[in-house]
Amino acid sequence: WSSFWWRARSRGHWTAILILSALQISKVRCPQTRSLCIVRFIDGVNDRIGRAVAWLMLTMVLMTCFVVLLRYAILPLTAPLLEAEWFATTLGLPLVWLRENYVKLQESYVWMHGITFMVGAGYTLLHDGHVRVDIFYRGASPKYQAWVNLLGTLLLLVPVLSVIGYYSYPYVADSWEKLEASREAGGLEGLYLLKSMLLVFVVLTMAQGLSLVLRSILVLNNHPEFIIPDEEQEAI
Repeated sequence: WSSFWWRARSRGHWTAILILSALQISKVRCPQTRSLCIVRFIDGVNDRIGRAVAWLMLTMVLMTCFVVLLRYAILPLTAPLLEAEWFATTLGLPLVWLRENYVKLQESYVWMHGITFMVGAGYTLLHDGHVRVDIFYRGASPKYQAWVNLLGTLLLLVPVLSVIGYYSYPYVADSWEKLEASREAGGLEGLYLLKSMLLVFVVLTMAQGLSLVLRSILVLNNHPEFIIPDEEQEAI
């Protein structure tokens, strides 16, 4: 075992090392109480973040409807009134502000859309909401599902997220260095904050992947909290 591990490490096969380490942990039976605490902590963090970010969906829908009304109804109908200086400097001040910041309002729901998907990816993985080809998975035993989740996370999720994080960091760092703003005239400032969501996506999803790996190991070790009664297995 040790010689194979060192040979894989010397060749830079980090995915193989993660898989072998997970297999060794499952045999040695790592401290299950500690693993369970980590699983609960990560799941709790992603669940709270996901529920908070979900409110952006409602905000995004309302903002989209408002921008449409503003463009096709409010601003055209009030344009003659805004030409009067007395109205534009008194009662029409809110309308003037909306007209001047129309591009910001238009970009805001696009940004909210991106934030929702980036920050909510870990929450979606927690609740198994990502697309899955489950012809064989759904009716399989819990241990079979645990092996699929374990190997799928180590072979697919971790490498992909590592690549995304590796190439995203310089991209985000450069944006922070310039304090980059929107390229649209009159657009939102703080584009570097939106780009930072790429790293947030990697961190939260990678953390949820760790939780999934530990959960799978606990299932393989027959942890009592993850044992499904025979009646429920037959129903599944």
